[in-house]
Amino acid sequence: MANEIVNRVANSKLMVFDLEDLYPEGERRLFDIKDWLYEGLVLREKDFREQVKNYNWSQHKNQYIAITCSTDAIIPAWAFMLLVVNLEPFVEKAIIGSLEDLETSIYQDIINEIDIDSYRDKPIIVKGCANKPVPVNAYTMAIKKLKPIAKSLMYGEACSSVPLFKR
Repeated sequence: MANEIVNRVANSKLMVFDLEDLYPEGERRLFDIKDWLYEGLVLREKDFREQVKNYNWSQHKNQYIAITCSTDAIIPAWAFMLLVVNLEPFVEKAIIGSLEDLETSIYQDIINEIDIDSYRDKPIIVKGCANKPVPVNAYTMAIKKLKPIAKSLMYGEACSSVPLFKR
């Protein structure tokens, strides 16, 4: 057949790097300590330690936690450390910051550990348009990891990609 449709993308050496495929399932939660502070502003050590002692930490099993304080309170570093000590046996990950900081930290761990050897000397397209909350920083981390081994780097979809780098 002269008019046969050929999928040139499927037949090419183009490799797709999809950050969405790396997204780990698990609930993300913001843990705000403002309610554990006197009038939402002052950390009283005895009261804070009592809250920590009486809190049901197991409710966060397998969750990803971003610890924050939404008020203008000055929180000493040991308070955050105490929270992490108690969360650590139950959670997948705990950080101090926002939910976006949490996602960035999760992706940083994943990208640092991923084996990219199968992408060596190949044209790579970093897929865009994620349906999951892939932070923008994850794309920059991926590019930094892929650039030394890639023949070329593009962003987007195979049908409409934006060239980024060519060796």
